[in-house]
Amino acid sequence: MLSKSQISFIKSLHQKKYRKENGIFIIEGIKSTVEFLKSDYQTHSIYYTPKISAALPKVNANIRLFEVTETELQKISTQQTPQSILALVHLPAPQDINLTLLKNKFSLVLDDVQDPGNLGTIIRTADWFGIKNIICSENTVEAYNPKTVQATMGSLCRVNVVYTSLNRFLTDVKLPIYGALLNGKNIYQTNWGKEGLILLGNEGHGIGKELIEKINVPVTIPRFGEAESLNVAVSAAIFCSEISRQF
Repeated sequence: MLSKSQISFIKSLHQKKYRKENGIFIIEGIKSTVEFLKSDYQTHSIYYTPKISAALPKVNANIRLFEVTETELQKISTQQTPQSILALVHLPAPQDINLTLLKNKFSLVLDDVQDPGNLGTIIRTADWFGIKNIICSENTVEAYNPKTVQATMGSLCRVNVVYTSLNRFLTDVKLPIYGALLNGKNIYQTNWGKEGLILLGNEGHGIGKELIEKINVPVTIPRFGEAESLNVAVSAAIFCSEISRQF
């Protein structure tokens, strides 16, 4: 049985302030739990209901296991319909961008993406296409937001997500910068070369003016219908697919 203090602590991690303060975030679902257990992330504790106990993998002795009731899980879960298992995982140490590791590959750069589901889907898409690095503006939604984590379906543990000042980063980096703009080169006629950064903008306002100036190659996904715009996560998937097609 969970104590009131345990429940209170886990519920506090629903908020960014307390995730940062305690250095712990929440993952839910057996698939994501297994993925993080196999990764370099350090799992703090696991809370599971009896019906999923048979599916639990073997864990290190330093990971605390708590069998809980459906009612208890409902109290600590971030979801309306909990998935029978919830784990607390330590946040990784903050890291600087290693520009050397960005060479000879493509990375995504996100300018103020706000929706956690969009970020989670972009992380999952990057993982699918083998893109290892995502560089985010300081105002982009947090990668460890529970909705973001859920949308990644475990891919977060394989993709490096870093937050920084994009203006400074794009000024210093010595790589081609491709920007998703409405008046750029047709994406299906673009020669990508062997390395570069793919800059994607905010859901409502696109790429900030000061960053547009940093773009070497404006690129457009041509429109054939009447929709006003594309979802940023969909755009990211099209860019990743088109880049991978040329290799």
